[in-house]
Amino acid sequence: MCNRCEDHGGVGEIAVLLDADGFSGRFTEPGKAVVYKRCGPSFTAERAMDLAFDRSSGLAELRSKMDELLQFLGPCTIFVAKSASGAVYFELEKAGCSVWEVSGRPDEFLDSVLQGEEDAESATAAEAVEIPVPVEVSPGSYFISIKEAQGKAPSISSKQILQEFISLGGFSVLEVICDHVPPWIEMEAERRGFSIATESRGKHEISVRLTKDTAAR
Repeated sequence: MCNRCEDHGGVGEIAVLLDADGFSGRFTEPGKAVVYKRCGPSFTAERAMDLAFDRSSGLAELRSKMDELLQFLGPCTIFVAKSASGAVYFELEKAGCSVWEVSGRPDEFLDSVLQGEEDAESATAAEAVEIPVPVEVSPGSYFISIKEAQGKAPSISSKQILQEFISLGGFSVLEVICDHVPPWIEMEAERRGFSIATESRGKHEISVRLTKDTAAR
């Protein structure tokens, strides 16, 4: 490690899942996990490993792959992917990793991701980034485009924008525009008694509609 690199027990490290073109990738597609470390004003790639999860494999194989990944990550507890879904996402969260969903190349978002983590740890994230909230378009019906919000502020996660709003449940309908369905939303909707429907609205744009299940009242 060069003498300019920060060593704060993994806080200065960020792991990114990259696709073949060097952009953030999806857990559902083969790629490469690369751990970057802050070195002076920039980041440098410290280590890398090929990463592919076969969805047809059993639970034992998944756990074996996850063990390899967690050993590779070591003290690094920040993981970035374009789309984090399914068992891999939940296993990372269970292991204490902060999972970010960000599109682009690492040099475009590493600084903002690290800043967002540091802000969260110091309880100043709300002051540093204004978190958008769903807008009521008719009584009980709300709308928000997290795709637009994250386009303006990539460091803001879908959880920061929506998790508390959904958990409070003070709405009958919530429409969310995104480029993919955040996996945690499905789980949260089921827990809170909302049905969920998705509709493609063109390339890289999906409408997710949460509706209060009246039978659950």
